[in-house]
Amino acid sequence: MRACIRAVVVIGLCACGPKEGPPIQPPDGWTQVWADEFDGPAGSAPDPASWVLETGTGPNGDGWGNSELQTYTGRPENVALDGAGHLQITARRESLGGREYTSARVTTQGLFTLHYGRLEARIRVPAGRGLWPAFWMLGADIKEVSWPRCGEIDVLELRGHQPATVISSLHGPEYSGGGAISKKFTLAEGTFDQDFHLFRAEWDPSRISFSVDDQVFQTVTAHTVIGGGRTWVFDSPFFAILNLAVGGTFLTPSGQPDPATVFPQAMTIDFVRAFERTPGR
Repeated sequence: MRACIRAVVVIGLCACGPKEGPPIQPPDGWTQVWADEFDGPAGSAPDPASWVLETGTGPNGDGWGNSELQTYTGRPENVALDGAGHLQITARRESLGGREYTSARVTTQGLFTLHYGRLEARIRVPAGRGLWPAFWMLGADIKEVSWPRCGEIDVLELRGHQPATVISSLHGPEYSGGGAISKKFTLAEGTFDQDFHLFRAEWDPSRISFSVDDQVFQTVTAHTVIGGGRTWVFDSPFFAILNLAVGGTFLTPSGQPDPATVFPQAMTIDFVRAFERTPGR
Protein backbone atom coordinates (compact mmCIF):
# COMPACT_ATOMS: atom_id res chain seq x y z
CA MET A 1 0.00 0.00 0.00
CA ARG A 2 2.10 2.89 -1.26
CA ALA A 3 1.94 6.51 -2.27
CA CYS A 4 0.84 7.67 -5.73
CA ILE A 5 -1.46 4.75 -6.61
CA ARG A 6 -3.33 4.96 -3.30
CA ALA A 7 -5.02 8.31 -3.88
CA VAL A 8 -6.80 6.80 -6.87
CA VAL A 9 -8.19 4.05 -4.63
CA VAL A 10 -9.86 6.63 -2.44
CA ILE A 11 -11.04 9.17 -4.99
CA GLY A 12 -12.09 7.38 -8.15
CA LEU A 13 -15.01 5.12 -7.20
CA CYS A 14 -18.12 7.28 -6.95
CA ALA A 15 -18.67 8.42 -10.53
CA CYS A 16 -20.62 5.49 -11.98
CA GLY A 17 -24.05 4.18 -11.09
CA PRO A 18 -25.07 1.11 -9.12
CA LYS A 19 -23.93 -2.33 -10.21
CA GLU A 20 -26.13 -3.98 -12.82
CA GLY A 21 -26.30 -7.54 -14.09
CA PRO A 22 -28.14 -10.85 -13.81
CA PRO A 23 -29.20 -12.23 -10.43
CA ILE A 24 -26.45 -13.91 -8.44
CA GLN A 25 -26.33 -17.65 -9.16
CA PRO A 26 -24.98 -19.70 -6.23
CA PRO A 27 -22.12 -22.01 -7.16
CA ASP A 28 -23.11 -25.59 -7.86
CA GLY A 29 -23.71 -27.52 -4.65
CA TRP A 30 -24.17 -24.40 -2.52
CA THR A 31 -27.17 -22.38 -1.29
CA GLN A 32 -26.74 -18.69 -0.57
CA VAL A 33 -27.88 -17.87 2.97
CA TRP A 34 -26.79 -14.24 3.37
CA ALA A 35 -25.23 -11.44 1.33
CA ASP A 36 -24.68 -7.72 1.12
CA GLU A 37 -24.06 -6.24 -2.35
CA PHE A 38 -23.75 -2.70 -0.91
CA ASP A 39 -26.26 -1.11 -3.25
CA GLY A 40 -27.51 2.25 -2.03
CA PRO A 41 -26.97 5.99 -2.28
CA ALA A 42 -23.50 7.46 -1.91
CA GLY A 43 -22.72 8.50 1.64
CA SER A 44 -25.25 6.18 3.28
CA ALA A 45 -24.34 3.87 6.13
CA PRO A 46 -24.04 0.11 5.66
CA ASP A 47 -27.33 -1.73 6.21
CA PRO A 48 -28.01 -1.77 9.98
CA ALA A 49 -29.88 -5.06 9.55
CA SER A 50 -26.58 -6.64 8.48
CA TRP A 51 -23.79 -4.64 10.11
CA VAL A 52 -22.89 -3.24 13.52
CA LEU A 53 -20.46 -0.30 13.60
CA GLU A 54 -17.89 -0.83 16.33
CA THR A 55 -16.37 2.44 17.50
CA GLY A 56 -13.62 3.69 19.78
CA THR A 57 -10.18 2.32 20.59
CA GLY A 58 -11.27 -1.10 21.83
CA PRO A 59 -13.15 -2.38 24.89
CA ASN A 60 -10.07 -1.78 27.04
CA GLY A 61 -8.86 1.30 25.17
CA ASP A 62 -5.74 -0.62 24.13
CA GLY A 63 -6.05 -0.49 20.36
CA TRP A 64 -8.33 -3.53 20.09
CA GLY A 65 -5.78 -5.74 21.82
CA ASN A 66 -3.23 -5.11 19.05
CA SER A 67 -1.82 -1.66 19.92
CA GLU A 68 -3.59 -0.21 16.87
CA LEU A 69 -3.26 3.56 16.41
CA GLN A 70 -6.71 4.53 15.10
CA THR A 71 -10.05 5.48 16.61
CA TYR A 72 -12.89 3.66 14.86
CA THR A 73 -15.95 5.78 14.08
CA GLY A 74 -19.34 5.43 12.44
CA ARG A 75 -19.00 8.68 10.48
CA PRO A 76 -19.58 8.62 6.71
CA GLU A 77 -16.04 9.99 6.34
CA ASN A 78 -14.84 6.60 7.60
CA VAL A 79 -17.54 4.13 6.54
CA ALA A 80 -20.15 4.60 3.80
CA LEU A 81 -21.52 3.25 0.55
CA ASP A 82 -20.03 4.92 -2.52
CA GLY A 83 -23.18 4.83 -4.67
CA ALA A 84 -21.55 2.46 -7.18
CA GLY A 85 -22.28 -0.78 -5.31
CA HIS A 86 -19.38 -0.74 -2.87
CA LEU A 87 -18.72 -0.18 0.82
CA GLN A 88 -15.71 2.00 1.56
CA ILE A 89 -13.87 1.86 4.87
CA THR A 90 -11.54 4.84 4.90
CA ALA A 91 -8.56 5.52 7.15
CA ARG A 92 -7.63 9.15 7.71
CA ARG A 93 -4.79 10.96 9.40
CA GLU A 94 -6.69 13.12 11.90
CA SER A 95 -6.79 13.46 15.67
CA LEU A 96 -9.83 11.96 17.39
CA GLY A 97 -10.32 10.12 20.66
CA GLY A 98 -6.71 10.62 21.67
CA ARG A 99 -5.39 8.94 18.48
CA GLU A 100 -3.79 10.37 15.35
CA TYR A 101 -5.86 8.32 12.88
CA THR A 102 -9.49 7.38 12.27
CA SER A 103 -11.00 4.42 10.44
CA ALA A 104 -13.90 1.96 10.75
CA ARG A 105 -14.79 -1.60 11.72
CA VAL A 106 -18.06 -3.35 10.87
CA THR A 107 -19.27 -6.70 12.15
CA THR A 108 -22.28 -9.00 11.81
CA GLN A 109 -22.18 -9.91 15.52
CA GLY A 110 -25.71 -10.45 16.80
CA LEU A 111 -27.15 -10.20 13.27
CA PHE A 112 -25.70 -13.04 11.21
CA THR A 113 -23.54 -16.09 11.92
CA LEU A 114 -22.31 -18.93 9.77
CA HIS A 115 -21.87 -22.48 11.09
CA TYR A 116 -19.92 -24.27 8.34
CA GLY A 117 -20.13 -23.15 4.75
CA ARG A 118 -18.43 -20.62 2.49
CA LEU A 119 -17.78 -16.96 3.29
CA GLU A 120 -16.35 -14.76 0.57
CA ALA A 121 -15.81 -11.11 -0.25
CA ARG A 122 -14.56 -9.24 -3.29
CA ILE A 123 -12.26 -6.50 -2.04
CA ARG A 124 -9.76 -3.96 -3.26
CA VAL A 125 -7.40 -3.31 -0.38
CA PRO A 126 -5.31 -0.18 0.14
CA ALA A 127 -1.55 -0.23 0.44
CA GLY A 128 1.01 1.83 2.28
CA ARG A 129 3.21 1.50 5.34
CA GLY A 130 1.11 1.24 8.48
CA LEU A 131 -2.14 0.00 6.92
CA TRP A 132 -3.72 -3.29 8.00
CA PRO A 133 -6.92 -4.26 6.11
CA ALA A 134 -8.68 -7.43 7.26
CA PHE A 135 -11.67 -9.67 6.50
CA TRP A 136 -12.15 -12.24 9.23
CA MET A 137 -14.45 -14.18 11.59
CA LEU A 138 -14.77 -14.69 15.35
CA GLY A 139 -16.62 -17.35 17.30
CA ALA A 140 -20.03 -16.08 18.38
CA ASP A 141 -19.38 -17.39 21.90
CA ILE A 142 -16.52 -14.93 22.46
CA LYS A 143 -18.30 -13.24 25.38
CA GLU A 144 -18.73 -16.57 27.14
CA VAL A 145 -15.35 -18.23 26.52
CA SER A 146 -13.18 -15.22 25.48
CA TRP A 147 -10.47 -15.08 22.83
CA PRO A 148 -8.72 -17.22 21.59
CA ARG A 149 -10.92 -20.02 22.97
CA CYS A 150 -13.75 -18.78 20.73
CA GLY A 151 -11.58 -19.28 17.64
CA GLU A 152 -10.65 -16.85 14.88
CA ILE A 153 -10.66 -17.38 11.10
CA ASP A 154 -8.68 -14.75 9.19
CA VAL A 155 -9.74 -14.91 5.54
CA LEU A 156 -7.59 -11.92 4.57
CA GLU A 157 -4.95 -9.83 6.27
CA LEU A 158 -2.43 -7.63 4.50
CA ARG A 159 0.57 -5.70 5.76
CA GLY A 160 0.48 -2.41 3.89
CA HIS A 161 4.23 -2.32 3.30
CA GLN A 162 3.99 -5.75 1.60
CA PRO A 163 1.15 -5.05 -0.88
CA ALA A 164 1.60 -8.14 -3.07
CA THR A 165 1.09 -10.63 -0.22
CA VAL A 166 -1.95 -11.58 1.85
CA ILE A 167 -2.12 -13.93 4.83
CA SER A 168 -4.85 -16.32 6.00
CA SER A 169 -4.77 -17.76 9.52
CA LEU A 170 -6.51 -19.77 12.20
CA HIS A 171 -6.24 -18.84 15.88
CA GLY A 172 -7.14 -21.13 18.77
CA PRO A 173 -6.17 -21.71 22.42
CA GLU A 174 -2.67 -23.05 21.73
CA TYR A 175 -2.03 -21.25 18.44
CA SER A 176 -2.96 -17.58 18.72
CA GLY A 177 -1.29 -14.29 17.89
CA GLY A 178 2.18 -14.85 16.50
CA GLY A 179 1.71 -18.60 16.88
CA ALA A 180 -1.34 -18.81 14.60
CA ILE A 181 -1.57 -21.39 11.82
CA SER A 182 -0.88 -19.09 8.86
CA LYS A 183 0.09 -19.14 5.22
CA LYS A 184 0.93 -16.40 2.72
CA PHE A 185 -0.32 -15.94 -0.83
CA THR A 186 1.72 -13.68 -3.13
CA LEU A 187 0.57 -12.42 -6.51
CA ALA A 188 2.71 -13.42 -9.47
CA GLU A 189 2.37 -9.87 -10.83
CA GLY A 190 1.21 -6.57 -9.38
CA THR A 191 -0.16 -5.72 -5.95
CA PHE A 192 -3.50 -6.24 -4.27
CA ASP A 193 -4.39 -2.53 -4.23
CA GLN A 194 -4.46 -2.35 -8.04
CA ASP A 195 -7.71 -4.28 -8.51
CA PHE A 196 -10.44 -6.27 -6.77
CA HIS A 197 -9.75 -9.85 -5.69
CA LEU A 198 -12.01 -12.58 -4.33
CA PHE A 199 -11.10 -13.85 -0.86
CA ARG A 200 -12.81 -16.97 0.48
CA ALA A 201 -12.89 -19.37 3.41
CA GLU A 202 -14.58 -22.73 2.87
CA TRP A 203 -15.42 -24.38 6.19
CA ASP A 204 -16.51 -27.94 6.88
CA PRO A 205 -16.70 -29.78 10.23
CA SER A 206 -13.11 -31.04 10.03
CA ARG A 207 -11.49 -28.76 7.46
CA ILE A 208 -11.04 -25.08 6.58
CA SER A 209 -9.50 -23.93 3.30
CA PHE A 210 -8.57 -20.48 2.06
CA SER A 211 -8.43 -19.20 -1.50
CA VAL A 212 -7.68 -16.08 -3.52
CA ASP A 213 -9.47 -15.73 -6.87
CA ASP A 214 -10.58 -19.38 -6.66
CA GLN A 215 -7.01 -20.61 -6.07
CA VAL A 216 -6.85 -22.62 -2.85
CA PHE A 217 -3.53 -22.00 -1.10
CA GLN A 218 -4.08 -23.26 2.45
CA THR A 219 -6.11 -26.13 3.93
CA VAL A 220 -6.07 -26.92 7.65
CA THR A 221 -7.70 -30.07 9.03
CA ALA A 222 -8.91 -30.92 12.51
CA HIS A 223 -6.77 -34.05 12.32
CA THR A 224 -3.51 -32.12 11.97
CA VAL A 225 -4.48 -29.56 14.62
CA ILE A 226 -5.53 -32.17 17.18
CA GLY A 227 -2.62 -34.41 16.21
CA GLY A 228 -0.29 -31.57 17.08
CA GLY A 229 -1.68 -31.39 20.61
CA ARG A 230 -3.89 -28.38 19.91
CA THR A 231 -7.63 -27.80 20.28
CA TRP A 232 -9.95 -27.57 17.27
CA VAL A 233 -12.44 -24.80 18.11
CA PHE A 234 -14.27 -24.40 14.80
CA ASP A 235 -17.47 -26.33 15.50
CA SER A 236 -19.78 -23.45 16.46
CA PRO A 237 -21.22 -20.34 14.74
CA PHE A 238 -18.94 -17.45 13.74
CA PHE A 239 -19.70 -13.85 12.76
CA ALA A 240 -17.89 -11.74 10.13
CA ILE A 241 -15.76 -8.60 10.48
CA LEU A 242 -14.34 -6.06 8.02
CA ASN A 243 -11.92 -3.41 9.23
CA LEU A 244 -9.00 -1.22 8.25
CA ALA A 245 -6.53 -0.70 11.10
CA VAL A 246 -3.60 1.69 11.24
CA GLY A 247 -0.48 0.40 12.96
CA GLY A 248 -0.51 -2.47 15.41
CA THR A 249 1.56 -5.46 16.49
CA PHE A 250 0.79 -7.43 13.32
CA LEU A 251 2.81 -4.95 11.25
CA THR A 252 6.11 -5.33 13.13
CA PRO A 253 8.25 -2.26 13.95
CA SER A 254 9.28 -1.74 10.33
CA GLY A 255 5.67 -1.71 9.15
CA GLN A 256 4.28 1.11 11.28
CA PRO A 257 2.97 4.28 9.58
CA ASP A 258 5.41 7.08 8.87
CA PRO A 259 5.15 10.61 7.43
CA ALA A 260 5.38 9.20 3.89
CA THR A 261 2.21 7.11 4.27
CA VAL A 262 -0.52 8.71 2.14
CA PHE A 263 -3.95 9.34 3.69
CA PRO A 264 -6.87 9.01 3.21
CA GLN A 265 -6.84 5.37 2.14
CA ALA A 266 -9.87 3.18 1.43
CA MET A 267 -10.63 -0.52 1.68
CA THR A 268 -13.34 -1.02 -0.96
CA ILE A 269 -15.69 -3.99 -0.64
CA ASP A 270 -17.77 -5.02 -3.66
CA PHE A 271 -19.79 -7.71 -1.86
CA VAL A 272 -19.81 -10.18 1.01
CA ARG A 273 -21.66 -13.49 0.51
CA ALA A 274 -22.27 -16.57 2.62
CA PHE A 275 -23.29 -20.04 1.44
CA GLU A 276 -24.14 -23.38 2.99
CA ARG A 277 -23.76 -26.73 1.28
CA THR A 278 -26.97 -27.79 -0.44
CA PRO A 279 -28.37 -30.86 1.35
CA GLY A 280 -27.69 -34.05 -0.55
CA ARG A 281 -24.90 -32.51 -2.62
